[in-house]
Amino acid sequence: FFPKQPTDNNISLRLLKQQPRTSTMVRYSAAAFLAAICMLSSNGSIGNVGLVRAAEMTEAEQAAETAAANAAAEEMIEAISTPYSPPEGSSAFAYEAEVNKMLDIVINSLYTNKDIFLRELISNASDALDKIRFLSVTKPELLGDTPNLEMKIEYDPDAKTLTIRDTGLGMTKDDLIKNLGTVARSGTTNFMKALKESETNDISQIGMFGVGFYSTFLVADRVSVASKHNDDDTQNVWESLNGEASFHVGPDPRGNTLGRGTEITLHLKEDAEEYLSPYKLKEMIGHYSEFVTHPVSLRQIKTIQVPKEKDEFDEEEEEKKEDG
Repeated sequence: FFPKQPTDNNISLRLLKQQPRTSTMVRYSAAAFLAAICMLSSNGSIGNVGLVRAAEMTEAEQAAETAAANAAAEEMIEAISTPYSPPEGSSAFAYEAEVNKMLDIVINSLYTNKDIFLRELISNASDALDKIRFLSVTKPELLGDTPNLEMKIEYDPDAKTLTIRDTGLGMTKDDLIKNLGTVARSGTTNFMKALKESETNDISQIGMFGVGFYSTFLVADRVSVASKHNDDDTQNVWESLNGEASFHVGPDPRGNTLGRGTEITLHLKEDAEEYLSPYKLKEMIGHYSEFVTHPVSLRQIKTIQVPKEKDEFDEEEEEKKEDG
């Protein structure tokens, strides 16, 4: 899994450090990296993956392995170094100063149970569903083509994303800008004051102050929020990177996919991939939705084995054997 060794025997990669608005240059020796991997693989296997030693391979096989390893390494380096591109047609907005301070605390919190992010998202979705249900009592037409009031959660192991979707009230473009960054709320100030008085960085009670959404940055490198409100003809998307002092808002390039409601997609950090486990998610959903009155469902991915279909060649071969 090693790219061709450059002349200076070092490889430089520019990575975004998971701290506010800072970046760092990581340099490592290809030789040292190779030695470390060799130590790990000295028993001929890593985990459940068996390794074939070079001495056991032909020159053609070694050449093919080297080419494949170089291609994989180049693809990995390209993926790491690809700059972030905000949603097409979106505009940048700076976080309000008090919100920015709070985000710094959330991002650098070391003593918090990260599971609370899902508690906050389920709670927020439930509130949005309650609001549209209350309004629809006197104005049933508000439900429109999305009459079912529900919450859906799904995960994607390949994309490393977790998505929470509701058919609640939704947010307009102005709501996204004001509610998720530019307008300081009394809850933000009160939360900061409570943290200072407690002399800890435990943010587990963040939901009590109405700013629980920002707990998503405990587990996500990037957060995307798509939302559609009945008062706005356009479905809009809000997006921000972990550690950035700004966010982007604009029309959702996908168009109107929700009908009404909000969809929050978390692009998970490497150390938060446990939240891609259906077992972990089912346990958390059951715990945090105990008092939620709306249905909450988890879309699971299952792999099943099916018998291999025989092609015409296989059938002909079987007939020949039977005739023989």
